[in-house]
Amino acid sequence: MKVWQVKELGDPQDVLSITEVEKPEWKENEVLVEVKAVALNFFDILLCQGTYQEKPPLPFTFGSEISGVVLKCSEGSRFKVGQKVMAQPAAPHGGLAEYVSVDESRVYPIPEQMPWDEAAGLFITYHTSYYALFNRANIQKGEVLLVHAGAGGVGSAAIQLGKAAGAYVIATAGGSEKTQICKELGADVVIDYLTEDFVEVVKKETGGKGADVIYDSVGGDVFERSKKCIAFDGRLLVIGFAGGTIPSIATNHVLVKNYSVVGVHWGYFNRLYPEKVIKEHDEIMALYEAGKVKPLLYKHFKFDQVPEALELLGGRKTWGKVVINMESK
Repeated sequence: MKVWQVKELGDPQDVLSITEVEKPEWKENEVLVEVKAVALNFFDILLCQGTYQEKPPLPFTFGSEISGVVLKCSEGSRFKVGQKVMAQPAAPHGGLAEYVSVDESRVYPIPEQMPWDEAAGLFITYHTSYYALFNRANIQKGEVLLVHAGAGGVGSAAIQLGKAAGAYVIATAGGSEKTQICKELGADVVIDYLTEDFVEVVKKETGGKGADVIYDSVGGDVFERSKKCIAFDGRLLVIGFAGGTIPSIATNHVLVKNYSVVGVHWGYFNRLYPEKVIKEHDEIMALYEAGKVKPLLYKHFKFDQVPEALELLGGRKTWGKVVINMESK
């Protein structure tokens, strides 16, 4: 079968190559899947460069979100041959391959009518945002949710999930194209951070109260300024540091405004409590079938366009999720 492999560390366009390898050998308690679509993530670039916290042995194939068809599974499995699924393979045997065999605990059913690209692009973003909003922030109907980088993968999911929870959603994005995307996703107010001060807009929209929940995947100065517009008893969710700078915080400010700074490490939660993730998945699929969430996809890329897609992703030139269509090889 064909796979994309990293045989030496470096930038993706320099070190990625398509290689012919043997099909994976299925093992008991695994699910053999014919891959139909693969979502790419920023950490895939870091894996190629050798700068990610996980360092798989060379050569390796990455791609941690796939959708496809079950070809083989264990007797008594909760899956069946021919079923549509999404799965989370991991390097060195990642999803940028025609076939993968994945531990059953990392495979999840999807609705029959769900397109392959949406299925591949849903898992990490929606599970992260669902866990952040419903588990860590305990968001309530009528609360104000501020979502930073609303046109990104996790941000777009947070907007939709916030609206599904009955929150009043304010989103930030940079430029007219991305702000329009946030509006189409359902945000009640959209702030162009290139031309507007989100602190002032949030205070104005809330009558000076501030946002009850702030969803921050950017870090740096965005985190620092978010403290200026968080409500009393608010929850400031730390999702990640896409801005490149990890902020620190003065605890006296936390005390005076009586807010919480809440870490959101969904990947670790996934490893510790897979049974809870299965329950969350069922709830997210119910929202999908009800039309309340729909993955935001940037554009379709063919199998041989993986380096090009990663270059765009690394250059912050995309929005939503970047997905590889394996049926266009």
